[in-house]
Amino acid sequence: MLSLIRRAETEIIVKKSRFVSIALPCQRSEDVKALVQSVRKEHEGANHVVHAAVLGQMGTIYSSSDDREPKNTAGRPALEVLKGSGITNILVCIVRYFGGTLLGTGGLVKAYGDAVKAVLPLLETEELIEKKRVNLILSYDLYTQLKRIFEKHGASIEEENFDINISVAVLIRSDRFDGFKKDVNDLGQGRIDISLLD
Repeated sequence: MLSLIRRAETEIIVKKSRFVSIALPCQRSEDVKALVQSVRKEHEGANHVVHAAVLGQMGTIYSSSDDREPKNTAGRPALEVLKGSGITNILVCIVRYFGGTLLGTGGLVKAYGDAVKAVLPLLETEELIEKKRVNLILSYDLYTQLKRIFEKHGASIEEENFDINISVAVLIRSDRFDGFKKDVNDLGQGRIDISLLD
């Protein structure tokens, strides 16, 4: 599966109605509503903000909404196109500005499907690789050497807290975790607390 890296946007016109397609990276189903609301704020004059989302490691978690368009004429056709793209962790909002001409149910299904198809070629994606979130607690004297281990294993720092000890949350590919953990334990000799998050 591929995963969306950054936002992309395009627009199509169908019988004077504007359909603005906005693709957004989205990791969790609980984030869908807030992202849709932010698009709604950007396009306050729009008649509809329809959405479709494909989420999860295997791309098997779905969300869609017709947003007051006739049932199954907007969110579902948009979702079907998205499901066929091989991309996960993606939310596409289709913002419609009504142009004065009714499209009918068949016309709506086609327009919303085409709106998603239009944004797909613009998407920047990466291969979805399973990662683990790891938390480490250590003393200051080990920090410089620990950062070398991060570099060696391609671990990316998500969060750091400097207090009596240093607490670091990192993301690391699952297939590199065992080697990473071994190097951390060899460095710390029991002085680095390592635990999995999530």
